[in-house]
Amino acid sequence: MKKDIGNGIALYPMPLVVVGAYVDGKLNWTLVGHLGIIGHDRMMISLAKPHFINKGIRETGVLSVNIVDSALLERADYVGCVSGHKKDKSQVFSFEVGKCGAPLITKSPLSMECKVVDVYETAGFESFILSVEHTYAEESVLDEKGKIDYRKVKPVLFEMPTYEYLETGEVLGKCMSFAASAH
Repeated sequence: MKKDIGNGIALYPMPLVVVGAYVDGKLNWTLVGHLGIIGHDRMMISLAKPHFINKGIRETGVLSVNIVDSALLERADYVGCVSGHKKDKSQVFSFEVGKCGAPLITKSPLSMECKVVDVYETAGFESFILSVEHTYAEESVLDEKGKIDYRKVKPVLFEMPTYEYLETGEVLGKCMSFAASAH
């Protein structure tokens, strides 16, 4: 019999991203480990309400979601440890501006430029529901068909209960290929 360990969310690990947005006209970055897909045309990032960047996201309605790989991890961790209320984080990453005006981390292997379509509030958190307007990928992480190859991206994963960063692992097989052997 399984042991009841409380009511903790047990969906970790999650991909780690750095979100970029302008707050009062100034660039800010923050690390986000609470995010998800909520349909084929929407995603969500969830931030504690006191986060400095929330104001800019609400006001501009535009932000970037940049996948963190091991090369970005040290700086990504930094922008998650210091508050934009106290420190200017605008120069931590080199960036370019996307077609919708969001700052995109130049060295991120994969960046999404998003617009806010809704905000879902819970006790202490704001969850921004986003439409992905543009996805930008380094050619080195694309396969021969021009699709994202996550074995090449190697996103860092965040595991909440232990606060550890993990790397993606081995491929176990193709989706929907195990059904025949399941019965």
